[in-house]
Amino acid sequence: MTSPLFPVILAGGKGERFWPLSRSGRPKQFLSLDGSSRSLLQATADRLIQIAGSWDSLLVVTSAQIAEGVRQQLPELPLQNLLVESEGRDTAAAVAWTSLEIKKRYGEDAIIGFFPADHWIADQEVFAQTLSAATQLATSTEAIVTLGIEPTFPSTGYGYIEAGEKIGSFNELPAYHVNRFTEKPNRETAETFLSTGRFSWNSGMFVFRAGVVLKELYTHAPEIIEPLAQNGPGVYPQLPKKSIDYALMEKTTLAYVLPVSFGWDDLGDWNAIERLLKTAEIPNVELATHVGIDTQGSIIYASNPEDVVVTIGLDDVVIVRDRNVTLIVKKDRTQEIKQVLKILQSDPRFTDLM
Repeated sequence: MTSPLFPVILAGGKGERFWPLSRSGRPKQFLSLDGSSRSLLQATADRLIQIAGSWDSLLVVTSAQIAEGVRQQLPELPLQNLLVESEGRDTAAAVAWTSLEIKKRYGEDAIIGFFPADHWIADQEVFAQTLSAATQLATSTEAIVTLGIEPTFPSTGYGYIEAGEKIGSFNELPAYHVNRFTEKPNRETAETFLSTGRFSWNSGMFVFRAGVVLKELYTHAPEIIEPLAQNGPGVYPQLPKKSIDYALMEKTTLAYVLPVSFGWDDLGDWNAIERLLKTAEIPNVELATHVGIDTQGSIIYASNPEDVVVTIGLDDVVIVRDRNVTLIVKKDRTQEIKQVLKILQSDPRFTDLM
């Protein structure tokens, strides 16, 4: 019998590349970006509740700055299952603290799954089957299981996982020992990765036993796990800021990958809206009242339905109108939004725009 899975939603991110819609009090995970009425956080919780079986088995890790917003978005979540970080220290600290907490509540054999709050998943049934396979693997083996997304194009915006030796199949899904993790490659390298058939995108979703990940954290990231274990989350401001990939996954020998395909996007920036909603029949993706002449290949968004966006002769741009800000950017330069935010943060005239 497969052990139950305790899902954890990582909901502390800022989503800066979705500015100006995503701001400090209203980060990306609070937004609905697919035309539905559910925010990314709520949609993630909806998926995981089906896996967990009840709200009592679901946890959320978030920052103090947006904790009240999480409570409003997920009123069914038990208060003790909302872990509030006093200061964001990246995903390694979040994984370490939550794993300690779950071990304390349910024991070291508890199976934990970590899931970012801002992912889009197309096929819930395949997603559930995948998590069942990951849980089986984590139950039967000392394994830190990562879900590797089958790549559909040579992306330079995702990290990659190279599959090594096959160790068996779980729920009819093959599992492999991880050869290596690779950070975002250039185009030529990404094309080479795809040609081998051994690489998948790093989804940032992990499944493991509490005792296994804690043992590996003591080995590879003692500077994070030891202060937390000894003193609790009050030491957060003193912890190093490291991702779980850098602190643990690139170092452990217990990393395994399940290459999967259930329709996935990490919704990293405004171009993700086009990937979700674009059809061959329409020239643009329009989530606004738009009047255009000779405008195509563009993404147009307005938070106020009474605002009208008028365009003439534009190709491949993103236009976002939200409250007192209008953003206009070429689609291939949306990654630079974070640079603009640094400029705005340094000028007191623009503090209310953050």
